[in-house]
Amino acid sequence: MKLGKVEFCHFLQLIALFLCFSGMSQAELSRSRSKPYFQTGRSRTKRSWVWNQFFVLEEYMGSDPLYVGKLHSDVDKGDGSIKYILSGEGASSIFIIDENTGDIHATKRLDREEQAYYTLRAQALDRLTNKPVEPESEFVIKIQDINDNEPKFLDGPYTAGVPEMSPVGTSVVQVTATDADDPTYGNSARVVYSILQGQPYFSVEPKTGVIKTALPNMDREAKDQYLLVIQAKDMVGQNGGLSGTTSVTVTLTDVNDNPPRFPRRSYQYNVPESLPVASVVARIKAADADIGANAEMEYKIVDGDGLGIFKISVDKETQEGIITIQKELDFEAKTSYTLRIEAANKDADPRFLSLGPFSDTTTVKIIVEDVDEPPVFSSPLYPMEVSEATQVGNIIGTVAAHDPDSSNSPVRYSIDRNTDLERYFNIDANSGVITTAKSLDRETNAVHNITVLAMESQNPSQVGRGYVAITILDINDNAPEFAMEYETTVCENAQPGQVIQKISAVDKDEPSNGHQFYFSLTTDATNNHNFSLKDNKDNTASILTRRNGFRRQEQSVYYLPIFIVDSGSPSLSSTNTLTIRVCDCDADGIAQTCNAEAYVLPAGLSTGALIAILACVLTLLVLILLIVTMRRRKKEPLIFDEERDIRENIVRYDDEGGGEEDTEAFDMAALRNLNVIRDTKTRRDVTPEIQFLSRPAFKSIPDNVIFREFIWERLKEADVDPGAPPYDSLQTYAFEGNGSVAESLSSLDSISSNSDQNYDYLSDWGPRFKRLADMYGTGQESLYS
Repeated sequence: MKLGKVEFCHFLQLIALFLCFSGMSQAELSRSRSKPYFQTGRSRTKRSWVWNQFFVLEEYMGSDPLYVGKLHSDVDKGDGSIKYILSGEGASSIFIIDENTGDIHATKRLDREEQAYYTLRAQALDRLTNKPVEPESEFVIKIQDINDNEPKFLDGPYTAGVPEMSPVGTSVVQVTATDADDPTYGNSARVVYSILQGQPYFSVEPKTGVIKTALPNMDREAKDQYLLVIQAKDMVGQNGGLSGTTSVTVTLTDVNDNPPRFPRRSYQYNVPESLPVASVVARIKAADADIGANAEMEYKIVDGDGLGIFKISVDKETQEGIITIQKELDFEAKTSYTLRIEAANKDADPRFLSLGPFSDTTTVKIIVEDVDEPPVFSSPLYPMEVSEATQVGNIIGTVAAHDPDSSNSPVRYSIDRNTDLERYFNIDANSGVITTAKSLDRETNAVHNITVLAMESQNPSQVGRGYVAITILDINDNAPEFAMEYETTVCENAQPGQVIQKISAVDKDEPSNGHQFYFSLTTDATNNHNFSLKDNKDNTASILTRRNGFRRQEQSVYYLPIFIVDSGSPSLSSTNTLTIRVCDCDADGIAQTCNAEAYVLPAGLSTGALIAILACVLTLLVLILLIVTMRRRKKEPLIFDEERDIRENIVRYDDEGGGEEDTEAFDMAALRNLNVIRDTKTRRDVTPEIQFLSRPAFKSIPDNVIFREFIWERLKEADVDPGAPPYDSLQTYAFEGNGSVAESLSSLDSISSNSDQNYDYLSDWGPRFKRLADMYGTGQESLYS
């Protein structure tokens, strides 16, 4: 009969219980012969009881307390005079003792994995005197293990990698399972490993848990990942043992076992001849099943007629070979190129060289397409020279361009006027001859850089550009002049022969041998008695005094004309006037005052005094300005009320407004109703002498009295108004009184024959009412008679 796992466990428990009971019986029948026990007044006797260890099976699931063992003393005669007590770990809570019989029971289910043993103490007491009849004895209750814990992989699940194409038996990873059962008792914690999933590619060693490869030549390119299930079973793998599993993900890492191969044996690309240098012509790629560094490529051109025209490089990201142009293409010179390109792995693995060469070649043919190109000049730059004295229309030079296409279309020339804004030059459209169109001046512009355009006659959109640098040659067409505007002074105490100024000259021309200037006084100034000139022969001259005794009162300024001649051919000359001022100088010859007007000042008034007077005047002006500013600030309002009524301000507008219906600026009702009682407001800054609590209603009195009282009431309100400014202000009110003296002027009432109204007073209203007075006044009979 076969036993199941549960039945087998119960069978083992029964055997363990049987062994425990057998051991307890032997313990009761035998006595220890270790230490003697002494009692007072008695002879020495042997110790009557010693228990070292009890055993109890863990995980007991019965309904009654589990019997552990029995305590018994030889002193106990079975008459109930002896009682047994228990103390120590778990006493009373887990383990209980029958004080009459000494039987020990376990009241709770015990787990060896929680606590493997308990240490207790037993005592036999006299029931009447409660005194010990035996010395206290210590013993251990050991929990006996059963197989109740399965193996567990605490570090799982696992991931590992192994190179592809590894030989059989290559170690991949080690897995470890732990069992919480007692490893020193039985086989409950003895684990055996096996592989449930992952065969036949991998295997596992039963005792160590090391996973190894089981098949040769596993190819990553075919399958790069495997999922393994590893089982750990206790009881040395026997039936009835407990087991646990874990997963192991094994990834095959890449090795360089695949050579690169071009998908095609030849490629062809068409490129226009106008493609710029360094442009990409094509991209080719050799296929490699490997990845990462094992798939890195090197490309090179090994043969062909385009070695100097093209080059190939590798794209580090895509591992493509990039073909670019090194020189300009010319369809008229060559229409196609053939390249033989090789691709090879950078790092080949010697273990796999037997699989074949780790390189491959392909052929690339490049077809050059014709493009309608612009005309090309025979030279990139045309240097030309022309004298600035040349006549308008003279030829300067010639440029030449041709159509590089096979059609060889005729070319027409023109000047880019953006480079010749002043239009100094012209060009013949057919021949390319450049001529002058205006007079040239080297001093204005020494070099003219112009651009010449050449366009095809058949296709004007094709334009070529040539560059011409025209240098203007110098002629002597500018007379010399002073190098600067000199400020020359002579001291009143100067001595004859004293140098008062050194002069030099400049010339806008630039002769090839450099400038050479000659200085002299003009004919009119040669015989003057005041100054002379000395030519220093180094393009400078010195001005000297001929006499002493210069006086500002007599003459404060002298004008000396100087004649300057250059060395050009023909030579040019000019007369420049040197202004010399007479000054009062100190002992060192430094000018102090050069104005003759200084002599008209009072003798006792010095320059320092003048400065002091000016400073006083300036200070007075500043004080006046400050006083005016302070007065203006005092007139500003001291109380600022954001709700101040704008009716009390004079605002001028250049329009007539909206009439009486326009109530935005003020309230017309206050002016129309004179009988409104207004609340009296108390000013915050002024205490009025009389508080107006109410205003009496206006009576029917003459208009001038009404108007006077109206103004008087407004004045009183302004005095006691807390929102009014605390200073005088102008206030205006629109009040016309209670009615009009003229009453109605309508002609509908005037035509009544019974009307006795006298309109003669209209004559007093001015010339505008003169016509009405004539029509309706007393003199109308004479008007119509």
